[in-house]
Amino acid sequence: MDPPPRPRPHRVAVLLLLLLLLASSPAARAWKKDEFRNCNQTPFCKRARTRAPHSLDAPLSLDAASLAVATDGSLTASLSHPSRLRPLLLRLSALPPHALRLQIDEDYSSNTPPHRRFQVPDVLLPDVEARTLHLPQPKTSAAGVSTFALSSDVDVVVKHDPFELTVRRAGSGDPVLSFNSHGLFDFEPLQESKQEGETWEEQFRSHTDTRPRGPQSITFDVSFYGADFVYGLPEHGSTSLALRPTRGPGVEESEPYRLFNLDVFEYLHESPFGLYGSIPFMIAHGDGPSSGFFWLNAAEMQIDVLAPGWDGASSTENGRIDTLWMTEAGVVDAFFFVGSEPKDVIKQYISVTGTPSMPQQFAVAYHQCRWNYRDEEDVAGVDSGFDEHDIPYDVLWLDIEHTDGKRYFTWDHSAFPNPEVMQGKIADKGRKMVTIVDPHIKRDSSFHLHEEATAKGYYVKDATGKDFDGWCWPGASSYPDMLNPEIREWWADKFSYENYKGSTPTLYIWNDMNEPSVFNGPEVTMPRDAVHYGDVEHRELHNAYGYYFHMATADGLLKRGEGKDRPFVLSRAFFAGSQRYGAIWTGDNSADWDHLKSSIPMVLTLGLTGMTFSGADIGGFFGNPEPDLLVRWYQVGAFYPFFRGHAHHDTKRREPWLFGERRTALMREAIHMRYSLLPYYYTLFREASVTGVPVMRPLWLEFPDDKETYNNGEAFMVGPSLLAQGIYEEGQKSVSVYLPGEELWYDLRNGSPYKGCVSHKLEVSEDSIPSFQRAGAIVPRKDRFRRSSTQMVNDPYTLVIALNSSSAAEGELYVDDGKSYDYQQGAFIHRRFVFADNKLTSMNIAPKNLGNKKFSTECVIERIIILGVSSGSKKAIVEPGNHEVDIELGPISLRSGSSSVAPTVRKPNVRVVDDWTIRIA
Repeated sequence: MDPPPRPRPHRVAVLLLLLLLLASSPAARAWKKDEFRNCNQTPFCKRARTRAPHSLDAPLSLDAASLAVATDGSLTASLSHPSRLRPLLLRLSALPPHALRLQIDEDYSSNTPPHRRFQVPDVLLPDVEARTLHLPQPKTSAAGVSTFALSSDVDVVVKHDPFELTVRRAGSGDPVLSFNSHGLFDFEPLQESKQEGETWEEQFRSHTDTRPRGPQSITFDVSFYGADFVYGLPEHGSTSLALRPTRGPGVEESEPYRLFNLDVFEYLHESPFGLYGSIPFMIAHGDGPSSGFFWLNAAEMQIDVLAPGWDGASSTENGRIDTLWMTEAGVVDAFFFVGSEPKDVIKQYISVTGTPSMPQQFAVAYHQCRWNYRDEEDVAGVDSGFDEHDIPYDVLWLDIEHTDGKRYFTWDHSAFPNPEVMQGKIADKGRKMVTIVDPHIKRDSSFHLHEEATAKGYYVKDATGKDFDGWCWPGASSYPDMLNPEIREWWADKFSYENYKGSTPTLYIWNDMNEPSVFNGPEVTMPRDAVHYGDVEHRELHNAYGYYFHMATADGLLKRGEGKDRPFVLSRAFFAGSQRYGAIWTGDNSADWDHLKSSIPMVLTLGLTGMTFSGADIGGFFGNPEPDLLVRWYQVGAFYPFFRGHAHHDTKRREPWLFGERRTALMREAIHMRYSLLPYYYTLFREASVTGVPVMRPLWLEFPDDKETYNNGEAFMVGPSLLAQGIYEEGQKSVSVYLPGEELWYDLRNGSPYKGCVSHKLEVSEDSIPSFQRAGAIVPRKDRFRRSSTQMVNDPYTLVIALNSSSAAEGELYVDDGKSYDYQQGAFIHRRFVFADNKLTSMNIAPKNLGNKKFSTECVIERIIILGVSSGSKKAIVEPGNHEVDIELGPISLRSGSSSVAPTVRKPNVRVVDDWTIRIA
């Protein structure tokens, strides 16, 4: 609806209360399809989809005479057509090992419009340009085709008229990726003014988008060759890991995948509709080389995955997937990635957008949240409830009701009169707290933050130049212009202990509603004609607003800790590069089985596109989960990289001990399992922070040649060593689990072996979900359960060795102080464990010369469990020292009732920091 007229002062309080009650009502905010635009209601999308291949009236051609190698090593050229208002400037550059960057913008030198197109800043790593390779002069044929080498085994072919670009294998000439091979590249020029009779305004429901700068959309097609499936483009709900076709023969509902950050309450579990974040990155995988395409553009985007025969052709090249990319504004700044396997493509994407930040140890453990824990007494009761029921947790969260009237950086002093004391009591058990800080600032003359932002001119402006005034949780609200670096710096300062009264070093932050959500805005977001720093329209940067807000908040915690304490900031909105600033979650899901099932493809897709630190609300945010669903969600969620229980304020309380002793025991066991695996998870987060390879992975990321894994969205890998599959149906009695590879897999509960490359029909057990350790892997654990991960720091380790057909296995362990940045200067332990020839060896694999700081620990290995070996050996020899230790049958886990089934080396007590060898006698 349109913003209401300004009420008279004596009616403000009543109207505000009514509006807030309506806005927070589940019925009011639940999914309503007609409140959001579809493609036919979005003119740029509708126009682009109606075009047939090679049907443009003014196809762009490359001016061969303009093709040149610039001083920075890039190739530049001009693209034009006689009917265009101004030509386009093209730039091609290369990044190692096989990445091609394509940039296209208007040439403003001959005809300058009042505004220039927006290029998204501060997303790419600052050294991307410095890493650009020097391209050779292309070879141009008489037929108007230019060719140059991208690397020793990848070429780039540029067709001049009409313009087309192909990335191909150098030896065979087989294409891998192509741009505009269907002639759909269209780049609407910026206009100086309307033409006679032309209308720029757009209407949606009661909202008018003035569009003062006119149409400026961009459309093009990208084809992936040798591909069975394409993946990526978060965020949308889906039970399919692969992106389903959205247009063409056999497609029933024809809507593109929409990338437009929106506050969608109780979203659909199966829809191409856009949700809270947008990452315009697609990965293709199949028989050919793996490939990827990333478009750095923060405007609304719609992407079609086209079914074979979409273009009317009677046949389609085998293994080619065509896609159509459409956006409302911006420029072409696109990257083509080629790799021998999918991990290579992910690493190249990460090389331009940045590796995920290394989290603190506590953040990898379990989080307990609710909208809202009422007061300090409630917080204390929940905290003690976990202790009374022997359930560990690390972080307790407070939602918006903890504030003074939705004024962020404040406390409701009637409910939380002593916030520092409250945090101190939680911290005494090694635990932390999180409070919420959203971007909407209450428009209240008595609120210092609003008065300061107003005085400094720090708010986003509306189309008339006034401070934008929208409605959110506080009522009338304005929004800091986070595109401006100065304002981000100002915002970061608000997290100091001096500015955020009542905060302590153990308090961390949650950014919600940062799409940004505006209750009375079009599609519950900020109007597109709002204006940001640098005269940039909101339409041009919308999908990156939450990214900049997340960045500023993380920088604030970094400043608060004087650069020594790793921030923890959870964000709902995200964009490419958000992985550098913290975690995200999948938003306002529902307490039903379908949402449990869709959470797996959603989290896997986030990991493939850089956002490895992600998870879904355990139990579903909205609604009351039946107890069995809640148990199953804990059993699956214990494997999410980000593990948090959360619920809406209208739901019944659902702390894990409220559902009877048996279900409490099952949820306790799931949480205990996560805590036992924390050393493994932390090691995987270290890998992600270096390479970008996600913690939670699709099966095909580890088994890229196994076609059975390509569209398996129900099972998943945790790192290279563990595989799990949830139970996604109520009352399910059996489940089929496909185990890839030629080697065995060992049941995590009892060590039973299962063959690889086979689908196994398994009986469903209430006490766990199917989960396995891969033969050939060594997994580190800590099996003594404490109140929090902080209290486990000095506990001994267990190594679980699963031998392969060669009686060998290997694994890694990474350890640092769990909180500071000292690891960047060498203060960490990184060990590789190798079992071969009946001998387990620990070796140091930490790089040398990282810095002069050191980290050490007295932690030892207290148990070594060996799966896949005969139980005949009774002794092991530890070197150095040449002393004997016993081998006995022991349980796989220390859970009550576990049987002694696996040969176990007891108390070798070797330090994890040392080199040593343990030989089975």
